[in-house]
Amino acid sequence: MSGQARRIWLFGDDIDTDQLAPGRYMRGGIEELAAHCLEAARPDFAAGVRPGDILVAGKNFGMGSSREQAAEALRHLGLAGVVARSFAGIFYRNAINLGLPVLTAPDLSSVADGDRATLDTRAGVLRLTEKGADIRTEPIPENLRGIIADGGLVPHLKKRFAETP
Repeated sequence: MSGQARRIWLFGDDIDTDQLAPGRYMRGGIEELAAHCLEAARPDFAAGVRPGDILVAGKNFGMGSSREQAAEALRHLGLAGVVARSFAGIFYRNAINLGLPVLTAPDLSSVADGDRATLDTRAGVLRLTEKGADIRTEPIPENLRGIIADGGLVPHLKKRFAETP
């Protein structure tokens, strides 16, 4: 996903699933849940994020429970993807299964909150457009890119089964 530069929302280490999908809003559906996404860490996030924006974080992003609504809330808000130093395994797989690109990068020290950037998930590059810097990420494996391109695991499987003779 390249193209127009979008805003980076910068977060630190150990952002857990309860911050991404606060338990007290779980019964309200994805609209309400997404409206409260990350409010404990950053109250302006859900109201300020725009489709195509990029979330950048430190280590262990998505730690905690296995609730897939954590990744679903981010996807619902329209993020182009999440780039972090590392991800909790269950969150990583939930994100891929829901069609949300997640990429790891060992060094994100040159990224600042509010930077403008593009994210090329195929090449594995976070391009800081105003700084003229490229941050290499681990590219998403081809088989997982197919799941993301199809909008998640369920649409991907439906497509594959429909193509089977």
